[in-house]
Amino acid sequence: MAACLARVTRLTHNMCKSHRVFFHRSTQRRGIAACVDPSHGLTDEQKEFQKVAFDFAANEMTPHMAEWDQKEIFPVETLRKAAQLGFGGIYVQPDVGGSGLSRLDTSVIFEALSTGCVSTTAYISIHNMCAWMIDTFGNSEQRQRFCPDLCSMDKFASYCLTEPGSGSDAASLLTSAQRKGDHYIVNGSKAFISGGGDTDVYVVMCRTGGKGPKGVSCLVVEKDTPGLSFGKKEKKVGWNSQPTRAVIFEDCAVPVSNRLGEEGEGFIIAMKGLNGGRINIASCSLGAAHASVQLARDHLLVRKQFGETLSNNQFLQFKLAEMATKLVASRLLVREAAVALQEGRPDAVALCSMAKLFATDECFDICNQALQMHGGYGYLKDYAVQQFVRDIRVHQILEGTNEVMRMIISRSLLTES
Repeated sequence: MAACLARVTRLTHNMCKSHRVFFHRSTQRRGIAACVDPSHGLTDEQKEFQKVAFDFAANEMTPHMAEWDQKEIFPVETLRKAAQLGFGGIYVQPDVGGSGLSRLDTSVIFEALSTGCVSTTAYISIHNMCAWMIDTFGNSEQRQRFCPDLCSMDKFASYCLTEPGSGSDAASLLTSAQRKGDHYIVNGSKAFISGGGDTDVYVVMCRTGGKGPKGVSCLVVEKDTPGLSFGKKEKKVGWNSQPTRAVIFEDCAVPVSNRLGEEGEGFIIAMKGLNGGRINIASCSLGAAHASVQLARDHLLVRKQFGETLSNNQFLQFKLAEMATKLVASRLLVREAAVALQEGRPDAVALCSMAKLFATDECFDICNQALQMHGGYGYLKDYAVQQFVRDIRVHQILEGTNEVMRMIISRSLLTES
């Protein structure tokens, strides 16, 4: 961790100081208002990571955000630049190339990066989750074989759980893996896979045993494996800087040595990965909401109607106040969940679900209200606020829908004595 901090600190001083101007045709971004400052409560070390992430977002992501969206570009070189800052394996252990940071550090980084491009940051978060799963549940040989290339983003990873017939009911997945000698023969398909077809490593949940969660195992499948293919690239409302395809297995022979953990442990591995993934995606929502509050404030200060700026309209003042309050409340809950997960507390699963539910719902409302404040301009692709709205809408669906989050939270409340 100390080595990573030294690297990041050095890069911080080498980077030019950024104004972090969000793409907006008529306004220049002002400073962060103290009441929504995302650096409150952070250590000096965390502020260093945060500054590097904000600078990277402003310099390497914001200028290209609209183009990546409109042309559906997967920005490989930008991702590898992020990896040079330690963002390819943020919470992977240092002995295999990771940064060895905490879940709270990770949340802070993803929030800052998402102010530059939510879609790209969300892919980075998924990649990090996959790398962590291999680092945590893989044996020494697997960790050394896969993690260094993932942490440097020389190779990219995708998470394969959802199937055409099993979304929220993940334990009912049907993709089968029958063992024959020293290989598993995998058949089935996965749906809505971020990076599918463009990535190199697929962390796949498949059925090696009977029905239910205890029959699920986890395999790492490499891109060039015979029998692995991909569906058409999906056309999406948002998240357009990362490709999404079906991942298809047809008598795909995967070495037994690529199994993470023991047979039957796959569902546990998947759920533990998703607990962190829910914090990650909630953090991406925070970044979008933070940027949208800034954009809305700047717009109100310059846009005139009925002879005065919109900032003098009390209704809009109150709406802005509500947006800021929701942002700070969401941030506090996400960071509390991140600490709980890092510490392995018994309330961690429920808090991760609460954070994902609350932050993704409230942050979408913040971005949507910011668009409304822009009036007709907010609906133009010249203005970044519409892209934040489109990119974070899916956060209420993936990593477990928000309806499933309610189930997890209520179950925790009703089963605890």
